[in-house]
Amino acid sequence: MASVALSYEALTDVDLAGRIAQRDPLAVRLVLKRNNQRLFRAAWAVLKDRADAEDAVQEGYLKAFAAIGSFTGASSLATWLTRIVLNEALGKKRSSQRRARLLQQQSVALMDDYRERQTDISAEPSPEQEAARRQVAKLLERAVAELPEPFRVVFVLRDVEGLSVEETAEVLGVQPQTVKTRLLRARRRLQTMLAPALQDALQGAFPFAGKACDALTERVMAKYLA
Repeated sequence: MASVALSYEALTDVDLAGRIAQRDPLAVRLVLKRNNQRLFRAAWAVLKDRADAEDAVQEGYLKAFAAIGSFTGASSLATWLTRIVLNEALGKKRSSQRRARLLQQQSVALMDDYRERQTDISAEPSPEQEAARRQVAKLLERAVAELPEPFRVVFVLRDVEGLSVEETAEVLGVQPQTVKTRLLRARRRLQTMLAPALQDALQGAFPFAGKACDALTERVMAKYLA
């Protein structure tokens, strides 16, 4: 079985897309596992709500897999998926804003709900380390959530998820210089809210691993392969 897994790991994005089009469960699972965290973070950067972000990722995957035959490899599969999920998240946000206007609502309690739904992390540190990590992560999440959306999305994709300037520009459909400008402005705003020492903790923020990640994988596979 290990040799089969290794052969799938070595497949090109185009080959993986072809196997997904044939509803190959090993290819589907591999692509989900590789991209779940990036796509969740991208969706959260738009929606700022954990449950909505998970829904956007799930629906984005299903739309992408339904159109997987159009994937040509012009960009990476990860970039292609990120663009689709971002569009899904933006669509959800627009729908939510329309509903909010109809109901004359001006705000939603986002971060409290996010904290209540904190994901379990597979490798648990000591109780002291975990307490410190959670405190720092909450500060970071709150500060990033307060950024204007264009800055927040670029910040999450570049500094949290680690996409290059070019990849981020391709995902968002903007010029690389726009990405650089927005990231610079996002960092400057965050510097007024966070001490420099907190920057190293970004990888611990917006966790999407363990049970939540596995559950999303199983939901998408069940719907796509049904």
